[in-house]
Amino acid sequence: MYRASDELDNAEWLDALETAADSLDLGTDARTQARDVFLSTVPESERSKRARVASSLYVGALIAGEQRSQTAVAEAVGVSRLAVQQHWKDQLEATGLEPPGW
Repeated sequence: MYRASDELDNAEWLDALETAADSLDLGTDARTQARDVFLSTVPESERSKRARVASSLYVGALIAGEQRSQTAVAEAVGVSRLAVQQHWKDQLEATGLEPPGW
């Protein structure tokens, strides 16, 4: 879980998450899930936060049943697809969420 101050400390990254979610046309549930995942797993390093925003969006969309490709999410955030691929499973596990059955 995260603290309320985490939202303030990461407002810039949450704005980036919302902008990317707009371009991906994600619904409210996917956005909420993505915010929660990001804030629950936010890295210390500023350098890693953009990749975590992307993987959080990917996880949020999966959980909400609005699956988007790793490539589409990566492009929306401005990172490589590999950045999404490297982080999404760890974030999913760290937050205790499970993907829908495929």
